[in-house]
Amino acid sequence: MSATKPVHAAQTLFPATQGSLLVGGVPLERLAQRVGRTPFYAYDRALVTERVRQVRACLPAAIGLHYSIKANPMPALVQHLAGLVDGLDVASGGELKVALDTGKHPADISFAGPGKNEVELAQAVAAGVHVHAESEREIRLLARIGEALGVNPQLVLRVNPDFELKGSGMRMGGGAKQFGIDAEEIPRMLALAAQLGLTVLGFHIFSGSQSLKAEAIAEAQAQTFELALRLADGNRDPVRVLNIGGGFGIPYFPGEARLDLQPIGDALAAALPRVQSALPDARLNIELGRYLVGEAGVYVARVIDRKVSRGQVFLVTDGGLHHHLAASGNFGQVIRKNYPAAIGNRIGQAEMEVVSVVGPLCTPLDLLAEKMALPRAEPGDLVVVFQSGAYGLSASPGGFLSHPDALEVLI
Repeated sequence: MSATKPVHAAQTLFPATQGSLLVGGVPLERLAQRVGRTPFYAYDRALVTERVRQVRACLPAAIGLHYSIKANPMPALVQHLAGLVDGLDVASGGELKVALDTGKHPADISFAGPGKNEVELAQAVAAGVHVHAESEREIRLLARIGEALGVNPQLVLRVNPDFELKGSGMRMGGGAKQFGIDAEEIPRMLALAAQLGLTVLGFHIFSGSQSLKAEAIAEAQAQTFELALRLADGNRDPVRVLNIGGGFGIPYFPGEARLDLQPIGDALAAALPRVQSALPDARLNIELGRYLVGEAGVYVARVIDRKVSRGQVFLVTDGGLHHHLAASGNFGQVIRKNYPAAIGNRIGQAEMEVVSVVGPLCTPLDLLAEKMALPRAEPGDLVVVFQSGAYGLSASPGGFLSHPDALEVLI
């Protein structure tokens, strides 16, 4: 079978043969038949495995690798990743259940996020996972819950640093944030924890996400280490956990290049001797979500109508922003840009046209691709949106207009 040259950089991860995209080695039409209906998300386990291998090849062995479940909490995908990474990071009681169901040791699960409720905190304490406290309220609640349960909470303080990850798509630290405890307040929180009889295991310092600049990530990590060493001086207990966050981005739009991991790994290797000497008991972890799964997933919707309105072609599909809010531009884009897309069963077709791909919802925001050059498509053809393995179905308003949910498959 002859392969067809990819038309998008993202498509290089999903080769084509005889005009059909291959997902997990399966032709797209055959995969759609197996799934039973559209729309659906498909995640390629081999691509996820390879991405973890690539990260481990560049990171020093002393750095543990965690998967941040919020990027994609599909249970089968989390189960697969649990066997590849050193730990799982969760941000809700629901994600905590998914993580515990993998069989991962509770000490390798961490629970972060602002606004944890008392029930979630009690579940976390009872399970023995690391709770990353983000406020004085959470610290006091943990002490009360621990006393009631007769269990010592596994407490880590999440820190809002006094710096940010430059050029990041989403800035999680620096300035006034709802995330973590301001760095200058940490000494007071350490004193409070001691007063309440709590042991602080260490710190979680996360400054930003979705960065494609290796030098910016390396700089933020260096600042993270410096901050951690300063904070450790005020902790009565030896630091046993230091989570330095993640921030690794993936390219979505034209002109964006994939992140170069090597400079990040080199900078970490150079910084480790000093950090390990100062914090000899600390387990150092990095948490990645989008970077591990984002490029390993596609979203597939079927064309149900082809319309021409005043000269503009619209492909109306059975999927849309209710399944894939990020691709519509409503998950953080300031200026809307198209995710890479293709007509998955017409790869390499010569006849091209400029079309807008829309969904079935009664809003002009239901837009998967705007005025994009694609092979001519007809009802029944399959639209594929790449870079869809992270912040897809679980980050979308599935209840809007009460259409059926999209399915998810791991292949």
